[in-house]
Parts: sequence; structure tokens; C-alpha cells
Amino acid sequence: MQFTLIELWGHMGPFAKAVVFALAFMSVSSLIIFGERLVVSLKSRAASREFAEKVGPLLARGEFEGARAATRGKDEIGYLGRVIGAGLAAYASSAPSRLPADGHQRDGVFESVSRALERQAQREVLSLKRGYGLLATVGSTAPFVGLLGTVMGIVTAFQQMAVAGSGGLGTVSAGIAEALITTAFGLLVAIPAVMAYNYLQGWIDARAIDISESSNEFLDIVAKRLDGRLSSTTTEEEAA
Repeated sequence: MQFTLIELWGHMGPFAKAVVFALAFMSVSSLIIFGERLVVSLKSRAASREFAEKVGPLLARGEFEGARAATRGKDEIGYLGRVIGAGLAAYASSAPSRLPADGHQRDGVFESVSRALERQAQREVLSLKRGYGLLATVGSTAPFVGLLGTVMGIVTAFQQMAVAGSGGLGTVSAGIAEALITTAFGLLVAIPAVMAYNYLQGWIDARAIDISESSNEFLDIVAKRLDGRLSSTTTEEEAA
């Protein structure tokens, strides 16, 4: 027997072939998830950058209505656009046209915006992580699936040696080679899956920082706007 893949496949038992098919399915699934998540992530990042370039100057000037209009009825605003849009919506629904001088309502508006930003940020991170569980599962279990095929293959090889009534390396070498193929295949499946998962997880961590920083910047703008309204209201009351 020649130790080629075709020869080894022809001599594999049903269990080893089932293991190979299972690993092949895991490999294809992980590659599909990685490709889909990579495309979605890059598109969302590009849309978020475009949103920041367009809406950032509006927010800096305090033009909240113009910034909110940029988030209405548009899907391609990225994760950043959806987070800031949630904050703008919370501000519009909770901020009155005139704030009381004691500042209690100001604090309520600020807290409402802060909670809206935090909730939407968590939703966006979870959405970006969709499918990561499968990558982690493939990366952690594929070697063990391959090892299972190896163990069963070695058991089969020794059973064949017992039936033949003869020992020696030549008797079991073919069976052991067939069995070890499943372990090698399991490692070939697991290594790319682990690399893909680590890459995407690092990307998500970076985006989470971007969202947090942008949310804090937006809260600073909201605080300045609320402080300006409070000062204006107080001045008008004192003048009256």
C-alpha cells in the first residue's frame, strides 16, 4: 500500500470517513462565517467613518436636528451612526424646549441619553459578534474530533492485527497512518478557525473602544448644550 491520500481514503473505515466529513463541514462553515463577518464588518466600518465625517461637524456646532435627520430612514450609517442616532432620539424625546433652573431635568435628560447610548452600543457589539460562537466552537473542538477518529482508527488497527494473528509494525502501520490523518485534518480545520476568531475578536475590541469614545464625545456635546440652555434660562429669569 502506498501512503497517498487516495490510498488512505480507500482503506479508511466508515467511522473515520464520518469524522472526515464532519471536519469538512466544520471547516466550510467556519470559512463562510469568517468571510461573511469580514465583509459585514468592513462595510459597517466604512459607513461609520462616512457618518462621522458628515455628522461630526453638525454635532460640534450643536445642530442636533440636522444630525438626527442624517440618521433617519438610512440603513448604511454603520454601527456608529446607529449608536449616535439612538442618543439623538433620546435627547429629542426627553429634552424640553426650556429647562428648569434647578437642573434636575437637565440631569434626567443627560441620564436618558447616556442609557440610550449604552443600550445601543451593547446591541451593536452583539450584532457584530454574530457567528463568533461557531468559530470558537470549531477552533476548540476540531482537534478533539480528529483525535476521536485517530483513537478509533488505532483500535481498529489492533483489532485487525488480532484477527490476523500476527504482530509487528508492518501489520498496523497502514491502519495507524489512516488514523493519524484525522488528527492532521482536525488541526488543519482548527488552526484557521482560531486565527479567524482571534482576528475578528481583536477587531471587535477596537470597534467597542471607538463606540465608547464617540459616545463620550457626544455626551460632552450634550452636556455643553444643556449647560448653555440652563445658563440662558437663569439669565432670563434674573433679568425678569
